[in-house]
Amino acid sequence: MSEQSTVKANSESVAHHVRQAILDGEFVPRQRLIEADLSTEFGATRAAVRHALMTLEGEGLIERMPNRGARVRAISPNEAIEIVEVRVGLEVLVARRAAERIEADRIAALASLRDGMRTAVESGDLVRYAALNQEMDAVLREISHHGVANQLLERLRAQAARHQFRLAFDPQRANASVEEHAAIIDAVIARDPDAAATATETHLAAIIQAISRTHA
Repeated sequence: MSEQSTVKANSESVAHHVRQAILDGEFVPRQRLIEADLSTEFGATRAAVRHALMTLEGEGLIERMPNRGARVRAISPNEAIEIVEVRVGLEVLVARRAAERIEADRIAALASLRDGMRTAVESGDLVRYAALNQEMDAVLREISHHGVANQLLERLRAQAARHQFRLAFDPQRANASVEEHAAIIDAVIARDPDAAATATETHLAAIIQAISRTHA
């Protein structure tokens, strides 16, 4: 592999890890991202880190400040709502494709995720619930086999992650959210694309309403 190819491969890995850290709430809005620290943390060269940060800037996840390096971009509530609105069409497409393409050996795994999310909410373990929520999203995207939609969603989810991260730790919202997720899973398991689409639209509409109420 050439040096240029190695840098590109390493930068893609760094971009993935930083993107996931933003999605998980580990990197918070306005947090500085120092190239030397990221290079050490991810075992990558400074060139690979610099290339990764340029990629994430293009995705709207970070911003570069003159003479101050890069930091995680803060997303306003209004922008977060617009991001979720854009996600609706993509999420509905993924849900439809997942319902159409799910194979028998994936049904039990989805049902287990549904039950696990309910158990987490009932026990008040909202950290576990948030993690299972992300796992469910990843499984549905994988089942859908829609590469373009999945790539776009990965970027959009990370941009609005902070707002949804807060909602995940609101017990009242979690009680409603877990049943919205269950409806999506049940529709996919039943191989009902229309029901999966409707359940997804309902869930995302509720997220928009919740963000609006939180920042009213």
